[in-house]
Amino acid sequence: MALVELLGSGNAFLPSGRLHSFLAIDRHIIIDCPPTALASLRIAGISPADIDTILITHVHGDHVFGFPFLLLERKYISDRDGLRNLTVAGSSGVKERLIHLCKLAYPGSLEEIIETINWVDIPEINGWKMERFEVLHDPEVDPHGWMLSHEEGWSMIHSGDSGPCDELWTRIGMCDFAVVEMGVPEWVQTEHHHKPSDILNLANKYPKTQIVVTHTYIDSDYQIITKEVPDFPENVIHGEDGMKFELNTKGRVV
Repeated sequence: MALVELLGSGNAFLPSGRLHSFLAIDRHIIIDCPPTALASLRIAGISPADIDTILITHVHGDHVFGFPFLLLERKYISDRDGLRNLTVAGSSGVKERLIHLCKLAYPGSLEEIIETINWVDIPEINGWKMERFEVLHDPEVDPHGWMLSHEEGWSMIHSGDSGPCDELWTRIGMCDFAVVEMGVPEWVQTEHHHKPSDILNLANKYPKTQIVVTHTYIDSDYQIITKEVPDFPENVIHGEDGMKFELNTKGRVV
């Protein structure tokens, strides 16, 4: 069993005041660390010190700019004694870029805590097997998704930011639970994000996979976007901040 919490559901523009897309698993693993990460964790009642693993999908600002604040909070508030371990997992360029970000944000303040971080390509976590795979997004930010296979025999997946691509969709079809981004409306010309029609096609292709939409553009305040949630099949949930999903021993929502 596992607890998956959608701590934020919005894209980079924070539509309708949504927090940035952000996921927690079993209240100690997070996927990405967006600018609103600390706010999301506090709302959920999760101490930053309890986070022991961060899975990075890519290094766009809305996915990692909260990292210096997370370290600063741990250093001065929730882990003042420096007793809690932290592993950061991502592609080869993640460490360099996140360290550079920390130096820009708080020069001279975070070097000591940075030295304690365990930087890895793929983390080892009890009960889980982790896989990172390439997706279709801006190549400048080294985009990846994460597939997590539980020891009970079921799997879940996080798309990161990506448009439809064979690697991602094939893996979604192998999973029981999928968190998939829908960053842009239908009229935006891009192959780097899913649109509503893509989510519809994905859901119809894999009706047995529970899909949760995140990184959404849906906005009730700006007419240029829309406040209308698309009419999706039953296996699609349009994510909202604070949603919790308890997954049973078969990876199904209970």
